Parts: sequence; structure tokens; C-alpha cells
Amino acid sequence: MSYLPSIKKQFQYYKSLGERTFEQLSEEELFWSPGPHNNSIAAMVKHLSGNMKSRWTHFLTEDGEKEWRRRDEEFVVDFQHATDLRALWEDGWATLMQALDELTEEHLEQVIYIRNMGHTVTEAINRQLAHYAYHVGQIVYLGILLRGEAWQSLSIPRGASDSYNQTRFSKPKRRQHFTDDL
Repeated sequence: MSYLPSIKKQFQYYKSLGERTFEQLSEEELFWSPGPHNNSIAAMVKHLSGNMKSRWTHFLTEDGEKEWRRRDEEFVVDFQHATDLRALWEDGWATLMQALDELTEEHLEQVIYIRNMGHTVTEAINRQLAHYAYHVGQIVYLGILLRGEAWQSLSIPRGASDSYNQTRFSKPKRRQHFTDDL
């Protein structure tokens, strides 16, 4: 498997973690913040969407920090409904996936810029994957805190590692992406 199909699956995995978190939460919980200087899930979604649209629009030809982006405003939640949150989420991810779909292996060493700092396409992709995983992890953690005992694990539940490993090791060695069985 080449880098591009693998990285697309990796981004899709983090997108699914966010969505599986949203599914467990009420609309009120999506907008809850632990304090005045902390972000709600809604704020993180707005920020991720703004970042994705800025970074991935005209990815190969324009700086990833667009003049039209208003980053500070991404942390101000000016919407109230889960449907708006989902629309922002989908819009950002669609922009990312479209840009990735347009890339070829030949693009990977091309230099692009983010805030006038040169990155190879591979470096820029890795930078954004780490950034999105960071925020999706925050979203999941808030979900865990909000749901408490009602939280349904998005990975191997506590106490189930031995059973999970037995299932994995009962199959022959194979080459596949770790998300293929999820």
C-alpha cells in the first residue's frame, strides 16, 4: 500500500472517532465547556473545519494559511445546533479528502508553504494528521468525561485486551491497514 491510500485511511479513522463520539453525546454536551478558557467540542469542530478549509484549499498552489481565514473566530461558537456542527465537520473533511484525492505520488516531494514555511507535501500531510489527531483526541476525551460510565469505548475496552489479542492472533499473518476491521 502506498503512502497516499494509507494516509487517507488514517484521516478517515480520526474522522470516524470524532463522529462516534458525537453519536454518544446530546446536543447540549456537544456545546458544553469545562470552563471559560476551555474549548467545547463545538469550538474544536469549528477550529478543525477552518483549519482544514484553509490548509487544503488550493493546497499545492497557495499558502496554507489563507488571508480569508479568521483563526481566532474559530473558537467563538456562534451556532447552537448539532446539525450546524455536523455541517462544519463535513465541510472541513470534504475539503481535505478532495485535496488528497487530487494528489499523486509525484507530488509528495513538492514544496508547499504554510505561513511562508516550506514543507514537502509529505511533511505538510503529516503535520496536519498530527494536528487533527490532537484535537480529535481532545474531543474523545471530553466525550469520555461527559458520558462517564455510559461511555462506549472506541477502541479495545478495559479488560478485553486478552480476548481481542486472541482473536487477532488466531488469524494468519497478513498485510492490511489496521482500520480495515473496524
